[in-house]
Amino acid sequence: MNKFYRYTTFFAVILVVLSISLLAHNQLSKMVTPESSISINRPAQINPDYCGIVCPPNIAPLNFVIKEKGIEYFVKIYSDKGKPIEIHCKNAKVIIHQKSWHKLLEANRGGKLYFEIFTRDAEGQWNSFDRIENRIAEEDIDNFAMYRKMHPMHTLYYGNMGLYQRDLSSFSEKLILDRNYLGKGGCLNCHSFCKNNPDNMIVGIRSKNYGVSTLYVKDGTAQKIDTKFGYSSWHPSGKLVTYSVNNLPMFFHSARSEVRDTVDLDSYIAYYPVDSPAVKTDPALARKKQLENWPAWSADGKYLYYCSSPMLWPNTKQIPPNEFEDVRYDLVRISYDVTGDEWGQEETVVSSSDTEQSTGMPRTSPDGRWLSLCMFDYGFFPTWQKSSDLYLIDLEQANRTSMFTPKKLDINSDESESWHCWSSNSRWIIFSSKRDHGVFTRLYISYIDENGNAYKPILIPQKDPLFYESCLLAYNTPELIIKPVSPRCENLAKVIRSSQKMSVDIPITMATPKAETTSTGEQLWQQRE
Repeated sequence: MNKFYRYTTFFAVILVVLSISLLAHNQLSKMVTPESSISINRPAQINPDYCGIVCPPNIAPLNFVIKEKGIEYFVKIYSDKGKPIEIHCKNAKVIIHQKSWHKLLEANRGGKLYFEIFTRDAEGQWNSFDRIENRIAEEDIDNFAMYRKMHPMHTLYYGNMGLYQRDLSSFSEKLILDRNYLGKGGCLNCHSFCKNNPDNMIVGIRSKNYGVSTLYVKDGTAQKIDTKFGYSSWHPSGKLVTYSVNNLPMFFHSARSEVRDTVDLDSYIAYYPVDSPAVKTDPALARKKQLENWPAWSADGKYLYYCSSPMLWPNTKQIPPNEFEDVRYDLVRISYDVTGDEWGQEETVVSSSDTEQSTGMPRTSPDGRWLSLCMFDYGFFPTWQKSSDLYLIDLEQANRTSMFTPKKLDINSDESESWHCWSSNSRWIIFSSKRDHGVFTRLYISYIDENGNAYKPILIPQKDPLFYESCLLAYNTPELIIKPVSPRCENLAKVIRSSQKMSVDIPITMATPKAETTSTGEQLWQQRE
């Protein structure tokens, strides 16, 4: 009886406490209004800066920190339809209930999303801030993003490096593969997918223990190819993968905010017809006096876009060559017939002599309307250049006028923007940026409307809104995908460690880049964050 009495008393106390808390919250929400508080006449400062944004209707809750003084906080999140979300907290962290958040966004696709923020000072006075107004897009973003996390690297030691998959509708993050599975000195990079679908995927592998290879996933089944694919792009038919072969040494500047740099000493573009015994190239893609890099297919597969520059150091062994800051890449394209495996003539799309800038990382939207790219001061690698900005070319207009005009997007910052990728519905891009502090790359998403207007970027949300303030890892090479990667990391690791592999012939070597020669060798090149 005493035991029963104790349990009954305990639950009764809990019930009373919950009832009082609920009553206090209800009274608070009725009491705290713009009319019952002192107006500050400006929006509250919040971090991340989720103010004036367009957010996907399927995005995870945009948790934030209120950067205003107070001993108590009250936040009301609402739209035209559905039940408002009300949050009362003693600290400045605003953690939004996931189920309520998704229910509210789903009911208000294409509508407004409002944040009302109140703070109470030490004297008990409530202050109200101007309402923050955001918009919910009609279109979803792809549910998943795959990216690489690593320590910013200044030596040959890669530290903690791995490929991860994030569910963008929640805070769930899953390891796909990390360097611990590759043995000493392992590195992963250059992952790409066919039409945002992870059923067809490649990942570049470099390992002292297991060699240089490419992890090739076809229809969800993993295999190993005994050569390294560089920056790669799938033909939309899924019949071939085009990639660059590069010699990319790392070097350092003595006095810059970003001291790391790299140079494309020698490069060409090759392509791998899936399940073929040989890699191929074309004379136009592998000219001895030319550097070819960053391949990207058009949405219809009729053109391959890539970046090209004259080689200014045919015989130098100096790193970096004296002329490395004089190299500027044009954006070019070449026609291709997948049925006959025939290449056409190269044509210049964006000339560096006209822009006085170098181009890199072209990507076409899946609907065929847009081509996004980076433009920066020199060379091929925008991530280490503060000057790198995102641009957009209207391909529909270009096909009518034969004028490919890059438009600088309004979403750029004073720091480097790079590694961008399109969603499968062509309404969102994800990209990496150093805008927060110039050191660590973070991932942002931005809505692109039907007219090519880019809206204020959204930092990928975390459950703890203070997460990025203590995170010492860089996020890069983001790719949006429509569903999760199916093979488990243990199974992928088994394939990499296995002696079984698909052997392919390599058309040329870096020493003698001529398309008509054949070799099975490959120079182990370096790709950096």
